[in-house]
Amino acid sequence: MRCRRFLARFTGLLLLVTGLLVSTEVPRAADVKNSSDHPLFPNRMPGYSISNYQQQGFASYGFRTKPVHTVEGKYTKIHYYLQDTSQNPGGLAIRRNYENAIKVVGGEVLYSDDNVSVMKAVRDGIEVWAEVQASTKVTGRIYFLHVVERTAMAQVITADAMAAAIAKDGFIALDVHFDTGKSEILPESQPLIAEMAAMLKQQPSLRLGVEGHTDNTGTAESNRTLSLARANAVVAALAAAGIDRARLVAAGHGQERPIADNRTEEGRAKNRRVELVRQ
Repeated sequence: MRCRRFLARFTGLLLLVTGLLVSTEVPRAADVKNSSDHPLFPNRMPGYSISNYQQQGFASYGFRTKPVHTVEGKYTKIHYYLQDTSQNPGGLAIRRNYENAIKVVGGEVLYSDDNVSVMKAVRDGIEVWAEVQASTKVTGRIYFLHVVERTAMAQVITADAMAAAIAKDGFIALDVHFDTGKSEILPESQPLIAEMAAMLKQQPSLRLGVEGHTDNTGTAESNRTLSLARANAVVAALAAAGIDRARLVAAGHGQERPIADNRTEEGRAKNRRVELVRQ
């Protein structure tokens, strides 16, 4: 009798557990056409579908660290939408899940607050930045994922093209890459430095001003200091390539001479530049 009662209770418990397991399967709407999860985060939150998906071969995105850190490369933006609001996990749970996922693959969380988590990892030898936007103060029905696989745009400006632009206009603006707030030239800009040096070697009488420019992020004073440090870094790199320093004059103009709209990320990216100016 006790055995039969035990079996009956066990069977009832098993049915209850089975029912709970089934109920945790959260239905979701269909993803938008030609969309997919990013390979770095193949497992999205349960019940969410992709409502908007964009991908660009080369773009820049300002990750919301403090200060903002802009990264260029292959850009993916994914909007996730939860159809069944009764299954809403909340913004904190969403962000913590992505933070744990980045740590599993050896990445790190760079910044986290009540609205965003910014993360970084290396995948297949490429530095990948990711940002999850999911606020704890509002519904977690929608959350956003931004990912940039950091790469440099192929440099197509040759020594001859630089020389032609300087002969015609008296200057040329070049996109030398530096880390945010720093003056060390990033490795992807070394081919550009090599082309500058080649041009100067082809024209031994040419003297140039090397002028640094920034966007308007930060103070005017700090941007002038940073732009001069970056101009000096380019001069040092050219000197290391065999160019006489006496032919080069460094200057830093900071944010004083914008060539594009600082209200947009695209404009700020254009304003962060180094100009070679004929003396």
